[in-house]
Amino acid sequence: MAILRGGRRIGNFDIRLGLPRDKSLADVAGDPRLKRRPGGSGQIQRFQSQINQGEGFARPNRYLIVVHPPQKLRLSAGGPPSQLGRNDDINELKSSQIRENIGLMCSTITLPTRDVNTVDHRMYGPGRKMPYAYSFNGTVECSFYGDKFLRQRLFFENWQKGIMNIDSHNMRYYDDYVGSIDIFTLGQFDAGREDEARVTYGVRLYECYPQTIGSIEYAYASNDQATIVPITLNFRTWRNLTIDQVNGATVGQAIGDVPTIKASKDFGLFGGILNKLPAEFKRAGRDILQTAKRSLPIGRVTGGRLFPPFG
Repeated sequence: MAILRGGRRIGNFDIRLGLPRDKSLADVAGDPRLKRRPGGSGQIQRFQSQINQGEGFARPNRYLIVVHPPQKLRLSAGGPPSQLGRNDDINELKSSQIRENIGLMCSTITLPTRDVNTVDHRMYGPGRKMPYAYSFNGTVECSFYGDKFLRQRLFFENWQKGIMNIDSHNMRYYDDYVGSIDIFTLGQFDAGREDEARVTYGVRLYECYPQTIGSIEYAYASNDQATIVPITLNFRTWRNLTIDQVNGATVGQAIGDVPTIKASKDFGLFGGILNKLPAEFKRAGRDILQTAKRSLPIGRVTGGRLFPPFG
């Protein structure tokens, strides 16, 4: 039966018009659209779908490190040699200027590993390797571009001076010279914006200190090469900043700004009434409004958009 029908006889012709009811849900199981597979059914299409779901690949050249030096160390910042020794050139080792310089000058760094230690165990039949502890390799290899005054090397030399006294050769307390280092993987969330510095993955190394300051090889043939300062960092443990819930860190937060989250869509006049109902009635009411928006004639004409009070 049609929702609206009408007719008129003109001469020998009987002209009738009518608006049929919505039959989109008359045979849901037989709808041929349900048999389609988005993107094709081939292996390549499924592989591309998985890549798109992860928003592309992580790039090994998109990273950032943030160094948190020991809190109790107060050493020279490593300015130009002509200014070293001046009172106004003595800054904290954890100053934001030096930390930013070290983070930007990092040319290579490796993410830490984690091993599950096992022991052979067999009572009957094939044996098993039973975990009994976990461990880390304890070191991270990294390198830094050196500027004219090698301030990057001087930064870690000053850090090592906080580990021992080079005059008396006495070692200092462990808690006084260990810090932490954050390693972030960066990605882009919006191609239309310059937000390529979004954090997509991050780890924090705990109880870090520079164990080895590597050698620098000089050669007359290396005319067009930048000086690289190799550093080996020692650490005790590390955690994932997201899944381990360190300081409430979440993946996707920006370094410079926080992405805006759009508010949920309301339903006009009835939206305020629905929000005051219990969760079960609220869900049912929203389903009824959505069905009405799709089924009513004006909803079919406007593509589901209705005028107030329906929203």
